Amino acid sequence: MNISDKDIKLIKSKRLSVDKILIQIETFKNQIPFVALRSPATLDNGILKFSEHYQTELSKLYEARLSGLETIKFVPASGAATRMFKELFRFLENYNYEKESLNSYTNHEKANAIRLFLIGLEKFPFYSTVMGKVKKAYPKFQSLSEGKQLYIFVEMMLKEKGLNYGVFPKGLLPFHKYEDSISTSFEEHLYEAAGYNTTDKGVSKLHFTISKEHLDGFKEEFERIRKKVEEKTNTQFDITYSFQKPETDTIAVTEDNEPFRTEDGSLLFRPGGHGALIENLNDLEADIIYIKNIDNVVVRKYQDEVSSYKKVLAGKLIEIQDEVFRILQAIDEKNPTEAELKDIKKFLVQQLNVRLPLDFDKFSEKYKLQFLREALDRPIRVCGMVINEGEPGGGPFWIKHESGRLILQIIEGPQINKEDHRQQEILSSSTHFNPVDLVCGVKDYKGKKFNLLDFIDPEAGFITTKTMNGKVLKALELPGLWNGAMANWISVFVEVPLTTFNPVKTVNDLLKSAHQTTLFS
Repeated sequence: MNISDKDIKLIKSKRLSVDKILIQIETFKNQIPFVALRSPATLDNGILKFSEHYQTELSKLYEARLSGLETIKFVPASGAATRMFKELFRFLENYNYEKESLNSYTNHEKANAIRLFLIGLEKFPFYSTVMGKVKKAYPKFQSLSEGKQLYIFVEMMLKEKGLNYGVFPKGLLPFHKYEDSISTSFEEHLYEAAGYNTTDKGVSKLHFTISKEHLDGFKEEFERIRKKVEEKTNTQFDITYSFQKPETDTIAVTEDNEPFRTEDGSLLFRPGGHGALIENLNDLEADIIYIKNIDNVVVRKYQDEVSSYKKVLAGKLIEIQDEVFRILQAIDEKNPTEAELKDIKKFLVQQLNVRLPLDFDKFSEKYKLQFLREALDRPIRVCGMVINEGEPGGGPFWIKHESGRLILQIIEGPQINKEDHRQQEILSSSTHFNPVDLVCGVKDYKGKKFNLLDFIDPEAGFITTKTMNGKVLKALELPGLWNGAMANWISVFVEVPLTTFNPVKTVNDLLKSAHQTTLFS
């Protein structure tokens, strides 16, 4: 790699080092090995399902302990809404209302998304706002053809000359329409958090990771809604923000693994994906951290159910922590008896999904205790899992670790070799999906916060292919936040109902019942 002074200046501006860049380039050359799936995690084989009675007990445990805990909700919210409107941008690019009727265009199979958008048009929360702009700009709008009307509507909604929603962060887009207001997903996260993440003093802490250019927009939105939401929830909100750190960017390379350069000859760096946010998570001080994506919200009539399951997951975390901390203290203060060791092994296998080495019983007592201590002295996450209905994204699997043991992980599609027939079979037979619904304990039994960066699996990233200005490039994604970045945590997976998982990946998802205050007639 030929490195110029200009390159070094750019590398240093990102708080990176030349050595780190060279390591990344070697990673492209050597490739990242695929994971070795052994089986999907299923009910009673890595995923727990709780009875109603047990759920009630866990909720009570959480509520009883909440006053002594500091909790915070962590919301990754930096993504722009561009992909959410992909089909609408394609419509603006491909549809010519002077040459083709709208009916003819929407009859094409590829236009299914546009047909659904048109059918539900008046149900979208932004409909009235867009129409207000449209009618001001086009006084004779009603006399235009249906095709031209829809084209103007979409253009006014997405483009800079109109509302410019195409470049908005998802958190600031209109998501839900109520009788007296329109709510963003940012606002809905506040209402939801008030239901389970509030101290006995009535304070709810939330942390949003956003793009720096959107900071003013989020602050303005909070000030706009603050009084209303705090009065309705009887809660004060403590909101903080952070940005993805520049040192988590990764270099892009050509197909020949040479540094990719822009038209002016500069090295191209790309954000390292959501795995970069482990740095932001690591900066938080709290006993319990909830993690949930910005677009996974519901209208308020469903929020009680969502909150109740959050309390269940948090109660399970506390129950696990209590036992883990008790065991660690016992190991540190005295040598457990053979009977106690047997109980600890049973707890690891049955409750924490830890698979012991086959020759564990042949270990000396010293190494048995060392193994058990290392297995338990880690951050803990309790993850909600929903029935898989074909959503894209990660899922829970048993994989073969380099040590030879089976471990439980959340795996993303790019980590799997889909050309391997057996691996594809295991992927296809999975029963559950990761909705990014996590409750995390990040302190040890002495109350000291773990350094979360110590528990990343650096081999769990993946390489993707992109294009820029018509040229192919390869990009390196860091181990995902809830994948490789948490690979060495204690992981407990719990089935939660589909009603708790309502992401908005495309604009038409806003037409689903979880995002509508009134259903279609």
